[in-house]
Amino acid sequence: MHIGSDEGAIREVHSSWIDAVNAGDLARLLALMTDDVVFLNPGREPIGQREFPNGFLIGHQRSWIHCVSEIEEVAVFGEVAYTRCRDSLCVKPRAGGEATELAGHRLTIYRKQPDGHWLLARDAHTLSPVSR
Repeated sequence: MHIGSDEGAIREVHSSWIDAVNAGDLARLLALMTDDVVFLNPGREPIGQREFPNGFLIGHQRSWIHCVSEIEEVAVFGEVAYTRCRDSLCVKPRAGGEATELAGHRLTIYRKQPDGHWLLARDAHTLSPVSR
């Protein structure tokens, strides 16, 4: 990869994050976020690492979730970086019924750790239902 090593590492973290979301792999997600992570979701209060697992697990128990995330921009500024992505999410109830399609954009801020790894520190999205 001829992309800057930090940019390449951030793209790998992003890809690992999406793979873990789709696999329902909470342990891997927790390993990819900072202790002080903050998630901003439309219409809800911000949540941190402590609140994240419950919502994630309930979501995956109730539904099959598949996310596709296309990075549109990566910028690195020393020990901080961000990605801007176009996301689509399909949520299909395990009990049966219609799948819900969501789409929107996501802005994620990463922080470089002392060991050189990049972790997700802040995340905000505009996902909303797709009208059919």
